[in-house]
Amino acid sequence: MTNDNLFATLRAAFPADLDAVAVETADTPQPLHYTWRDLDRGTAMLANLLASLELPPGSRIAAQVDKSVEAMMLYLAVLRAGHVYLPLNTAYQAGEIEYFVGNAEPAVVVCAKRNFGWVGKIAFNAGVQHVFTLDDDRSGTLLDRAAFHADVHEPAPVQGDDLAVIVYTSGTTGRSKGAMLTHENLRSNALVLKDYWAWRTPADGGDVLIHALPIFHVHGLFVAIHGALLNGSKTIWFARFDPAAVVARLPEATVFMGVPTLYVRMLGEAALTREQCAHMRLFVSGSAPLLIETFDAWRERTGHTILERYGMSETVMLTSNPYRPESARRGGTVGFALPGVGVRIRDDRGQPVATGEVGHIQVKGPNVFKGYWRMPEKTADEFTDDLWFKTGDVGKVDAEGYVTIVGRSKDLVITGGYNVYPAEVEALINELPGVAESAVIGVPHPDFGEGVVAVVVPRSGAALEPQAIVATLKTRIAGYKVPKHVVVVPELPRNQMGKVQKNLLRDAHRALFEPA
Repeated sequence: MTNDNLFATLRAAFPADLDAVAVETADTPQPLHYTWRDLDRGTAMLANLLASLELPPGSRIAAQVDKSVEAMMLYLAVLRAGHVYLPLNTAYQAGEIEYFVGNAEPAVVVCAKRNFGWVGKIAFNAGVQHVFTLDDDRSGTLLDRAAFHADVHEPAPVQGDDLAVIVYTSGTTGRSKGAMLTHENLRSNALVLKDYWAWRTPADGGDVLIHALPIFHVHGLFVAIHGALLNGSKTIWFARFDPAAVVARLPEATVFMGVPTLYVRMLGEAALTREQCAHMRLFVSGSAPLLIETFDAWRERTGHTILERYGMSETVMLTSNPYRPESARRGGTVGFALPGVGVRIRDDRGQPVATGEVGHIQVKGPNVFKGYWRMPEKTADEFTDDLWFKTGDVGKVDAEGYVTIVGRSKDLVITGGYNVYPAEVEALINELPGVAESAVIGVPHPDFGEGVVAVVVPRSGAALEPQAIVATLKTRIAGYKVPKHVVVVPELPRNQMGKVQKNLLRDAHRALFEPA
């Protein structure tokens, strides 16, 4: 019987020399070198720890931990043990964690030691039996316990349609939805990208990845990590992005993946030159729109054309600009549908639109998720009768097949690669004393792609202080969701149906973050 466990696929791709370096840390006090054997043994010990807990098959394992190689090994160990990984943004606050734990009902929660007091309390109150700690200095009760377990483990047998990961993505109503990704969703996408982006095996000269992304969302956890592991490629590991430090390591690498913010910040480094990038093969951008100014500036400075692609938490990668020829990568587009992925454009009635016309983007393929965790009605709403997933994005496909995203039907704001859904932030603002109503929008930002802006209407006789609103929100929600600017106005623009016209607000504040 074939084992469809994604870990088994990744493990089979490890190079023959297990003592070669798989991961080198770039920003620890001293560089740490993890061999492929270390990854195999470490994930085995963690998987055996999970097995010793005698959890039901397919139990959820939630992790809100700082980025580290051990955190990556925890993810791989959960796959290896046949359970379901639940990555949580390290910026999430108590109210958010309480919702995720209550909704997903994890059997195990892993958190940073500094957060054990409040995260542990939430978890234990929700009935979680096992709470461990893990820090980025290779310490914590998770590793202490795993050290007593064997370093050999046979990957648990799973079916391709079994859940591997639940990634929470905020809903437009403010209620987060857990996108259920299967082993086959993730494997099929990783195999396609390996070929499409022409990952080089050691026999072809080998690739080396610089990993400077967070590992609690799709880009860093799946696209980057799966790509390197599936190719048996070494990774230079940054726990935190530092533009000068990353630029300094470019001569040792061949592949870099980032969100637009990272490219903007590296362009601010004088050391970023054509000579410094001469050994690089591929720069990939995603998770947020890449401004054409950044696209052009990068090509001019480095001689490399950034490859922009398009994906979602619910689908992993959907489209990509071509790898070759490099001249075929078009700024402002996200390229072609990946092999095996269907992309179509429909109007408001669900009918096809003419080539080049704007409409709603719908997708289909082996990478498309299984549905939303415990939300069968929401899942049904998000698929068409013929089972195409409605992305909520608005775009067009030209005669050559290039896909261009022109907007988002649900007013999603993507700032620094992170999704912010206005309704969630608006609900919190509207609860504040003296606030009558609010509208949250995204406007162009030179560093983050889009900056979150809140337009707030005070109650009669109330005086609102923008800085006080920001300060309060910082204690309630993750920092990237907090508005970078608050505007107080007497009223919000509305159409005849009473709906707030956010397009007018975006136009009015479009230049807010432009340099003086």
